Amino acid sequence: MDATTMNPEGQAFSVKLWPPSESTRLLLVERMANNLSTPSIFTRKYGSFSTEEAGENAKQIEEVAFSAADQHYEKEPDGDGGSAVQLYAKECSKLILEILKRGKVDGEEPASMTSIEACETVFDISKGQRAFVEAEEAEKLLRPLKEPGNAYTKIIFSNRSFGLGAARVAEPILASLKDQLKEVDLSDFIAGRSEGEALEVMTIFSEALEGCVLRSLDLSNNALGEKGIRAFGKLLKSQGSLEELYLMNDGISEEAARAVRELIPSTEKLRVLQFHNNMTGDEGALAISEVVKRSPLLEDFRCSSTRIGSEGGVALSEALQTCTNLKKLDLRDNMFGVEAGVALGKSLAKHGDLTEAYLSYLNLEDEGAVAIANVLKQSAPSLEVLEMAGNDITAEAAPALAACIAAKQLITNLNLAENELRDEGALQISKALEDGHAQLKEVDLSSNSMRRAGARCLARALVHKPGLKWLNINGNFISDEGIDEVKSIFNEFPNVLGSLDENDPEGEDDNGNKSGEGEDEEGDELELESKLKNLEVHQEED
Repeated sequence: MDATTMNPEGQAFSVKLWPPSESTRLLLVERMANNLSTPSIFTRKYGSFSTEEAGENAKQIEEVAFSAADQHYEKEPDGDGGSAVQLYAKECSKLILEILKRGKVDGEEPASMTSIEACETVFDISKGQRAFVEAEEAEKLLRPLKEPGNAYTKIIFSNRSFGLGAARVAEPILASLKDQLKEVDLSDFIAGRSEGEALEVMTIFSEALEGCVLRSLDLSNNALGEKGIRAFGKLLKSQGSLEELYLMNDGISEEAARAVRELIPSTEKLRVLQFHNNMTGDEGALAISEVVKRSPLLEDFRCSSTRIGSEGGVALSEALQTCTNLKKLDLRDNMFGVEAGVALGKSLAKHGDLTEAYLSYLNLEDEGAVAIANVLKQSAPSLEVLEMAGNDITAEAAPALAACIAAKQLITNLNLAENELRDEGALQISKALEDGHAQLKEVDLSSNSMRRAGARCLARALVHKPGLKWLNINGNFISDEGIDEVKSIFNEFPNVLGSLDENDPEGEDDNGNKSGEGEDEEGDELELESKLKNLEVHQEED
């Protein structure tokens, strides 16, 4: 949409800010040439260009910036072009500074835009459809890596399945880049290959990259198992400075987890460790716990969907106590149980910088949930995401959860779906969210045996939150009248209220109570709401 303003006669007309006129572009080139050739704080620090050199570079800078901004505008054709103008100016400023920094130094020739553009650092062949790569295609694909003086520090080979011939083509090329590579992504790069060929390909890549001083290594989505981990043994053994390690969906069994612990010599600099969707189990978790203990700088730990039970959960929780810099924790979809939940609660007391906690489907029950909530209430002041869905949490745990939530004023996403909070628990959560929480974006209390009273109270508590994008209360026992009431509350913001298609107005809770209207339900609502009066008092007493 074009920007709209008024002319002197009071008539509205639109102003399109992009593209700039040719005269505007020429004027900008002239000003940039002046900046590159005349004394300023930057030219005094980095050196200046002759008038001719400045003019040439200014023209190239403008063309590159205009191209980037024009591509941006094409993606937002209905805008007035304001964001494209901002990007245009930003790119010009950035490129002026880059060209000055690479300019004349000790009598060397000044850099040009061409040389700057050539200094790409990321080599990515993952775009497009997944495809098999054999020797001939590998020669073409990897040709840029053979160019003398290339500045690639990151390679992404994901989504391409390398055969043995392609691996042999890649081997000397990768070996020649050992001194400059910092990030290697080999996720999903052997799909569809036989086990024997896949292991040989992994071994070739491992030997070619052995000795690289990497900060990031991604081997996800390769069905590695223990054999695959050991095929990468030479590469893993040579890594003493890793900051990020991704081993997701790799078939990491107990034996494979032990191999990871054995092969990586040091994780003292590790900040990100992700093991999502493996079959690690309790014994494997014990091995991973040892890796975690040796990773004091860990900020992002993901060990979701890894079949870990109580014993492994306790071990991981205790190991996490050494990771005092933790910001993001994702343990979803494991079988921790109450004991591991309590242990995790103790660990969370050490994580004052935690911003995201994904703790759904851990079988925490009330005792585990309360232990975690009580600790989080006192710690993690910057918590933004709290997910505890599917943990068999009942209204008995609601006071502790509510007190925790009330204290988390920066929270953006709250997920308590698939529990048994019912109206009593929902009302207490609603009360906790009433004041503040201006950053709140998403709230999910679906499938909680909630009826009309809880749904109405939650809707009223959230409807005027300025940043709210989504409220999900589907899959509950809300009567038809209750649904109409909730929709009426969100009348001005219909897109915020999620679907209610799976709500069951005739649903029964575990006590055999049906959802319905009339004096009984109204009496229940009054009784439930009266219980909320002391909620704030309890918070002050804690």
